[in-house]
Amino acid sequence: MIGRLTGVLLEKNPPQIVLDVQGVGYEVDVPMSTFYNLPATGERVSLHTHLAIREDGHFLYGFLNDGERVAFRQLLKISGVGARTALSVLSGLSVSDLAQAVAMQEAGRLTKIPGIGKKTAERLLLELRDKLPQSGALSSVAVPDGGSDILHALLALGYNDKEAAAALRQLPPGISVSDGIRQSLRLLSKA
Repeated sequence: MIGRLTGVLLEKNPPQIVLDVQGVGYEVDVPMSTFYNLPATGERVSLHTHLAIREDGHFLYGFLNDGERVAFRQLLKISGVGARTALSVLSGLSVSDLAQAVAMQEAGRLTKIPGIGKKTAERLLLELRDKLPQSGALSSVAVPDGGSDILHALLALGYNDKEAAAALRQLPPGISVSDGIRQSLRLLSKA
């Protein structure tokens, strides 16, 4: 699995870019939210990636932050939603806007995205409920180095956003990921 690429941006042809990583040019599809925030061609960039292997080829999708990649992967788990639709959703809404639309059950916001009809929007709202971080609980947390790894570990263990955010707030800066997870679990077991 290719999880991250760092290299020189060679081409920008929406929604695809070409990233030169030590002499190998990777074609990477990106949502427009990532595309608009890319540096100029010839500059270095680092992307979180998702590799999809299908019968007709291998496809790389890139994201400037891990939140977009997590949302992309959640979208792919929904029946009838492929990579193109997931990219469209992330091109039309930021992750926090998508989480807010899901929390508020606002199908109208989703139907404004090209390629998303009423039935698809309703399926997205149903399937994504409780699967995206809510914009309020985690956005205000100052995440320490490695904090996103700690956060993902706590969420994977079944803790909700508020519990994970509360534990992250109590961690000292510069803590390692393994120690951060251990301390967070101790804090959460006392609560």
